[in-house]
This record gives sequence, structure tokens and C-alpha cells, in this order.
Amino acid sequence: MSLADWIAGGDRVELTGHCLFVRQDGAGRPVTLLHGFPTSSHDWAMTVPHLVQAGCQVTTVDLLGFGQSDKPSRHRYSIHEQADLIEAVWRHLGIGETALVAHDYGVSVAQELLARDPGRLTRTALLNGGLYADLHRPIFVQRLLHSRVGPLLARLTDEKRFSANLRSVLAKPVPDELLHDMWTSVIRENGHHLAPRLLQYIDDRRAHFHRWTGSLEQYEGPLLFVWGPEDPVSGAHVLERLRQRRPRATFTVLHGVGHYPQVEAPEETARALAAFLAG
Repeated sequence: MSLADWIAGGDRVELTGHCLFVRQDGAGRPVTLLHGFPTSSHDWAMTVPHLVQAGCQVTTVDLLGFGQSDKPSRHRYSIHEQADLIEAVWRHLGIGETALVAHDYGVSVAQELLARDPGRLTRTALLNGGLYADLHRPIFVQRLLHSRVGPLLARLTDEKRFSANLRSVLAKPVPDELLHDMWTSVIRENGHHLAPRLLQYIDDRRAHFHRWTGSLEQYEGPLLFVWGPEDPVSGAHVLERLRQRRPRATFTVLHGVGHYPQVEAPEETARALAAFLAG
């Protein structure tokens, strides 16, 4: 599904002083999908139809600072606020218990939601992300964006550099059109200028390490990891610890896949999620 069609199927909803892009598809068992940095909910466009066919009501959201949601330029973005906003979305839509699927940046939001009310999350599926701050390996450009030169570098970023950096964390080729859609989402309202502020999540992960690792390791609901081991940021080295700490979880390891399982291996990822969510 193209970015334009994806946007046409959702709405901007005002919540706690911000407008967020929210989309719902299907009917049945509720599931909420959280995207990663630096992209948007459109990452899930190839996943959603499979989940709808499996009997799910799928809620997707562009987190604050991403995609079609508001992008305040001088805001202090935090994982805790993103979790607040997801809870506000659930209240707005009348969603009580829900399954949760998260990728990359979204896994930290998921860990905070698990810490707050694990009983609300009927099932949790996590895709490549920095679940353990000490294992996170940001690529060189992310380290630069998170440094003093970050604001300048963000302003100099163009589509060519963006695509090259994204391809560096992928293990499989993806269409140029898909990367262009990602870039289009990022640059809306000069969103690429926000990268240094959004990357404060790296600091959040360190500050809340024990809270978030505890919420992951103590969660008692069904748990699935869909993982691309070729990911240089959160790949096989994170998977190894997850197998040690959560040995009874379900693992779907997509060999030859990098940081974006839902984009690099959409069919395999969607099948794994649909089967898991169907119970």
C-alpha cells in the first residue's frame, strides 16, 4: 500500500494537546502496532492486511514527532510521553485489553507500557529493538546525530544520505519506492530536523534500564520475538540474551534479515504475527 493510500485510511486525532495520526483496520481481537525510529506506522502497511484476515482489529499510530503526527520543534521528546499518548489513543478509541506489537523505538514504548499495566496487554510481540540498553549498537550516523553536531547534521540530511543509512541496517534489498515513502514521512514539517531530539530515547533507555528490563523479563503473558539476526544495531547479540532471559517465549528468527523484519520479510513476519495473535 502506498504512503498516500495509507494516510487516506487514517485520521489526525487531538489528544492531550497534540494531534496524532491514528488508523484502525478490521474487526475482532484488538492489537496495537508501534513503529520505530525514524519512520512511521506505514512500516506496517504490508502486515496489517494479514492481521485483519486473521480476525484482528488493528490500531496503528504515528508516534509524536513521526510521520503524520505533530512534530513540535522545541519539544523534549520522551518514551514516557509516547506511552502516555498511546494510553490516550486507547481511551479515545475505547480500547481496553489489547495485544501489542512493537519494533525498534516502539519496543521501549512497549516496555514502559508493560511496566505500567502488564495485565492490559493480552499478548506482546517484539521485533528488532534495543530491549537492553547495554547491547544497543547505534550506527555511526545515529551517534553523530546524538552528539553536539547532531542539529547541523540533521539539517544537512537529504534523501540520498537517508536511504544509504537505512540500507546499512537492512540485510535484504527493498524497493526504492518504499525508501522514498519513508523519507517523505520523515521530512513532513521538517521532521528530519528533529532526529537529535527524538534520539534522546537512547538516554531514556539508560536511565530506565532496570524498570524496562524488569517489565520485559517479568511479563507473564504470551511473548513472541520476531527477529532479524543480521541487524547490526539489535541483531543476533540481542537475540542471544533474549533466549537466556526469556527461554519460554516463542522465537521466529528470520535468517538473512536485518533491522526491519516487517519490511525485508513481510510475508514471513505477517504469518508469524497472525499465528501468534490468533492464539
